[in-house]
Amino acid sequence: MNRVVAIDGPSGAGKSTVARFIGKKLGFLHVDSGALYRIMTWQALAQGINTADEAALTAFAPKVNVEFAVRDGAVAYTVNGIAPGDRIRTPEINQHASPVAKVPAVRTRVTNWLRDLRTFGDLVVEGRDIGSVVFPESPARFYIDASPEERARRRHAEEQQKGISTQSADAVKASLLNRDRIDSTRKTAPLKIADGALVLDTTNLSIEEVVQTVVQHLPPDWLK
Repeated sequence: MNRVVAIDGPSGAGKSTVARFIGKKLGFLHVDSGALYRIMTWQALAQGINTADEAALTAFAPKVNVEFAVRDGAVAYTVNGIAPGDRIRTPEINQHASPVAKVPAVRTRVTNWLRDLRTFGDLVVEGRDIGSVVFPESPARFYIDASPEERARRRHAEEQQKGISTQSADAVKASLLNRDRIDSTRKTAPLKIADGALVLDTTNLSIEEVVQTVVQHLPPDWLK
């Protein structure tokens, strides 16, 4: 079975950046699980589905088809041949992603996709339930966190850099905290620290320091 580095944590903690660096360092494919939930949200909104309607989302989830391909050291996604790009990074998607992601049928759909990705090779997967639910058997499980203020600063800067910022830093912080509340209290696969996972507070750490710590705690034979 191919190896999996599981990286969990809340929005803005630095999971994506760390996962990309780890993937390049190890030669593992980077997998952004959150993008799959955003794709589900994007498609639901495009079909006019009320994201508060769990029954409608349950019926809709099996109908969403995502194509997977390896591109530039990562697993890339397309829907009907269209790459979602920044369509799934807008404040609107941020607002609706958590209600969609808490629906059991949606989580089952995404979890099955993620597990099937092992056929592509070794993976470094970032998300919210990767170490606790999707790949609980992985010996390399990490939980990356940061203060709400730092997370909001990072997310706001990212949105500004991409030219999709429509909120103040305070509004971004409020959105992140609301998503934390929804993600950590949902009944199915809540955001939590997986048993045995190494917890890293990245508030005052550089990316290089976080990556170095993760690598130091990988199984020794993975580095040979």
